[in-house]
Amino acid sequence: MIVARWSIDAKFGHKPAVIDSLSKWQNSFGAQIGWEGKCRILTGSVGALESTVVSEITLDNLAELNDSWDKLAGLDGHKQWSIELEPHIVSGTMKWEVYRIVE
Repeated sequence: MIVARWSIDAKFGHKPAVIDSLSKWQNSFGAQIGWEGKCRILTGSVGALESTVVSEITLDNLAELNDSWDKLAGLDGHKQWSIELEPHIVSGTMKWEVYRIVE
């Protein structure tokens, strides 16, 4: 099992909009690529930047993650979602991290 984390930093005052956008993403695009019930949203609290918003997905392996990305590339509306999210985020802060679950 793996945990894939996609993190992004919201501009000051824009965190609620980023959280709302990611929630809508999970309900529409996430469901279409097989991530329904596998995602959760986290935000920075103690020891982390308060502006950081993380989408965390639990998957079986890297192949499942890659297959999901392949499906995502073909979905109508995903590019428009990205364009609408952009004004709310700090450019260049998006990153993926993948962790293996050992216990």
